[in-house]
Amino acid sequence: MNAEIKGPQDLEKEVIKADLCTLCGACVGLCPYFRAYRGRIVLLDNCNLSQGRCYFFCPRTSSDLEAVSRALFGAPYPGDSLGTHVQVVMAKSLDKTSLAKGQYGGVVSALISLALKKRMIDGAVLTQRGKDLLSFGTLARNKRQVLACAGSNYIASPTLEALNKGVQGAAQKIGVVGIPCQVLALAKMRINPLEDKNQIHKLHLVIGLFCTWALAYQDTLQFLKRDYPIEKIGKMDIPPPPANRLQLQLPDGTKSISLDHIRKFVRPTCGFCLDMTAEFSDLSVGAVEGIPGWNTVIVRTARGQELLEGARKAGMIEAAEMPRANLRHLEEASLLKKKRALENIVKRTGSKENLLYLKGADALRPLLP
Repeated sequence: MNAEIKGPQDLEKEVIKADLCTLCGACVGLCPYFRAYRGRIVLLDNCNLSQGRCYFFCPRTSSDLEAVSRALFGAPYPGDSLGTHVQVVMAKSLDKTSLAKGQYGGVVSALISLALKKRMIDGAVLTQRGKDLLSFGTLARNKRQVLACAGSNYIASPTLEALNKGVQGAAQKIGVVGIPCQVLALAKMRINPLEDKNQIHKLHLVIGLFCTWALAYQDTLQFLKRDYPIEKIGKMDIPPPPANRLQLQLPDGTKSISLDHIRKFVRPTCGFCLDMTAEFSDLSVGAVEGIPGWNTVIVRTARGQELLEGARKAGMIEAAEMPRANLRHLEEASLLKKKRALENIVKRTGSKENLLYLKGADALRPLLP
């Protein structure tokens, strides 16, 4: 990659203070300086390092999508709706526990559980909700720990901190489940031109989650606390369009909030993200519009194909052909996110030549406003 690599002070100035931070956690756990604190990334002290992994790994610093695509897939960056992929299917877990605790079809929990059981990985970095809806990354090693992290977290989480700390431990093969900004950070770790201190060779599996946006922690917490007992909120869900609702599972039933009241808490950086389906993963998983209880699964690599097929043969999941209309709607929604992100970027920079963090993205030029 030809991207300029700078240090922690530059990361703080160009990303954190510029409201571009995704809270992915890629810069946390590498050194003592960056910390995640209640929905924010904080630089605790001055660091005079001129080039840092923290800067390079960040998904909002210069990211050469062409270089990433060729390194991961051996193919140019397509710049189309869904990115490089082999097939798109819909699937659901056949395990009742995964279905009950997981989101929609429970496929992610089932696949990670199988990957651990078959020793494809010996640890999985997942997102777990803690006290007061504050989510964090954790390294799960068995099905019980996987299920403790099941379900969607719509509030941003510094999940990759757990990877940075986990690679320093005994685990030799690690899987990660993350949203698109985290998946891009993982891809950048894999092509890191700096000294390989992060042991990224331990990363053996990446499952990406569909994501339209993530909520800022503090603002969302204060809003929800006005009307709901935070400690009693169970599952959270944003059903596919046209629902336009955030649903909260509470002991006395499901409460529903219009997204019109929630969108103002979306992190500003989400408006500049063009990836809805986590394009640099082995498998990408989301909902199936209009078909409750099923997940969309985008297979991108041979490793992802192996895991999905293994789960089907083991009777852990059921897979079926994706209806053409559903696939078309997914492609349209994903392409619309790209166009909106590029429009927002050009508005911010005032130039179609300055696309903030996006480099090596000539394939996106036809989508520019």
